[in-house]
Amino acid sequence: MHDLNDWNWDVGRRLIADIYEWKDTYEYMEEPYVSPDGERIASIVKTEDAEYTICENGTCWESTFDKIWNLRFTPDNRLTALVSETGEWTVAVDGNTWESRFDYVWNTQFAPDGKVVVVAAQKGGQYFAAANDVAWKDGFEYLTNMTLSNDGKRVAAVVQTVGFSEADIFTYKQGCYSVAVDGNTWDRNFVNAWHMDFSSDGKHVAAEVRISLYDYTIAVDGVCWDKTYPSVWQPRFNPKDGSVTAPVKTPGGWMLASDGKPVWDRKFVQLWHHRYSADGEKLAAIVAPKFGRWTVAVEGRAWALTFGDFVTDMVFSPDGNRVACIGKDDEKYAVVVDGTAWNDRYDMAWQPVFSSDSRHIAAKVEKNGQYQIVLDGKPYQARYSAVWNPIFSPDGERILIRGIEIESNKEKYYRHVVPVTEF
Repeated sequence: MHDLNDWNWDVGRRLIADIYEWKDTYEYMEEPYVSPDGERIASIVKTEDAEYTICENGTCWESTFDKIWNLRFTPDNRLTALVSETGEWTVAVDGNTWESRFDYVWNTQFAPDGKVVVVAAQKGGQYFAAANDVAWKDGFEYLTNMTLSNDGKRVAAVVQTVGFSEADIFTYKQGCYSVAVDGNTWDRNFVNAWHMDFSSDGKHVAAEVRISLYDYTIAVDGVCWDKTYPSVWQPRFNPKDGSVTAPVKTPGGWMLASDGKPVWDRKFVQLWHHRYSADGEKLAAIVAPKFGRWTVAVEGRAWALTFGDFVTDMVFSPDGNRVACIGKDDEKYAVVVDGTAWNDRYDMAWQPVFSSDSRHIAAKVEKNGQYQIVLDGKPYQARYSAVWNPIFSPDGERILIRGIEIESNKEKYYRHVVPVTEF
C-alpha cells in the first residue's frame, strides 16, 4: 500500500482549488476526482479548440486529446486517464501517454502501491491485458473479468480460446473459454468461467467455472474440484494456509466449501461475497438466513440484525476482530459494525473505513442532498456538495477529509485534517 506517513497530517483546513472558476472558464467539465493524499483535484475539460484535456489544481495539461474518459488517481497519487489521439486509444499518466496504441482500452486497475497500471485492451479484433505499457504477446477473441494479483505484478482474465458462431451451440457446449494468466491459458476449457482470485504469493489462481450446461465448480490452476454444484460464487484463497473456499449451492441451501467439503456447520438461503481477515484467522460472508432478509455471518454465525433490501461493502478491521458493512432497508441505508447499526439512517452510505488500530470507523454518507463524514456514528459538523472517502492517519488520531464546500454559491475544494476528538 501507499505510505501514509509521507502525507501531510498537520491539523487544519487548506484551500486547494476554486472549482467555480473552472466551470466559468470551460464550456464543458466533467465530475472532478481527488488524489488519495488530497493534494490534487482534477477534471476532464473541453478547450476552446473543441479538444479535451485535464485541469488539475487549476492548471491544464499541455497535451490535448480527441476524447478522455475514466479519470482516476493511482494509490500513489499519480493521475491516469484513458485517452484517444487521432482515433487510437492509450493510457496517459500525469500527462505522458504510453507508446502503445489500441483500438480501445477500458477497466483501469492499479497495484495496491500504485506502481503498476493495468488496462484491458482491444486491437485488430484481439483482446488482451496491458500493464505499464507492456501488452500480452498474444490476444484472444474475448476477454473479461480481469483480475490482478495482490502485488499487481500478475494479471488473469477469462478468455475465449475456441471460435464459434452465434448459432453453433454444439461447439459452445464443448467448452470455448478458459483462464489466461499473464497471457498463458490453462490447459482446460470450460463452458464458462467468471470471477477469480490470486493466492497471496501470486503463484496460483482460482476461478468459478461451468463445466457443462448444468454443472458448476471451482478450478484452481485449471484443476477442478471433484464435486460439482448447481451454482457457485467467487472463490477466495485463505491468506494463512493457501486453501481455497467458495460459496456453493446444494439441495439444502448455500454453504461455504473448501475443495467440496463444508467449512461452516450450517447453510443459508443465500451466501456470497465472503472475505478473510488479513491474517486468515477469520472468515465472514454476506448471507440470507431466511428468504428476503440479509445480514453478515462471521465464522458461520449470522448477526441478529437483518435487512430487507440488501447488505453490501463488508470489510474486516485490520486486526480481524471487527466487521462492518452497509445495510439497506425501506430505501434507507445504515452503517453496521459488529452487528449493531449506527443510530442514524442515510439516503446513501459508502463502504466503512477502519483506523489502522481498528478502534475507530468512519464512513461517507449522504442525507438530504448533502454529504458528511461520520465517525463512530457521530457526524462531522461540515457538510459538502461532494466528498470522498475518509482516510485515517497512521496513528488513527486524525482523519483526512477531502470535500467540496459551497461558499457564496461557489464551489471550492478543501483538504481538511481533523482530530478524531472533534467529532
